[in-house]
Amino acid sequence: MTSPLERLAGPGKALAAEPPDAKEFAGLKRSGLNRLNDACNTAISLEGRFDLAYNAAHALCLAALRHHGFRSGNRYVVFEVLPHTLGLGPEVWRVLAKCHEIRNLGEYEGDLDVNERIVTDLISACRAVAAKLGALPPLT
Repeated sequence: MTSPLERLAGPGKALAAEPPDAKEFAGLKRSGLNRLNDACNTAISLEGRFDLAYNAAHALCLAALRHHGFRSGNRYVVFEVLPHTLGLGPEVWRVLAKCHEIRNLGEYEGDLDVNERIVTDLISACRAVAAKLGALPPLT
């Protein structure tokens, strides 16, 4: 039976099949966890914390996708497939999707409108991703 990730893979589709790479996985995980830790530092500006937490979430979600043997050329897709990579539901990926929209407005239109609530929610979602990622079996 074809998995949901396999159905999304192929020419012209959202994902490409690519064998997992233990070194890449470890680097993405390390980067994500370090950025998540830094995002919790309240001495950093709210915008800086948002940026760190968003990039932490992206790195951790990409690590999960790579663990399953896929890659995406679209930043958003790594959040959309969380139910299939880490078994996380809409309470997590919807926060990440909203933050992706906020990030894009900031990056492409100069309108980074963040508040303490969205940063707190983003950090919580990122922690949920990190916990599930830490439970994945090691790559060899």
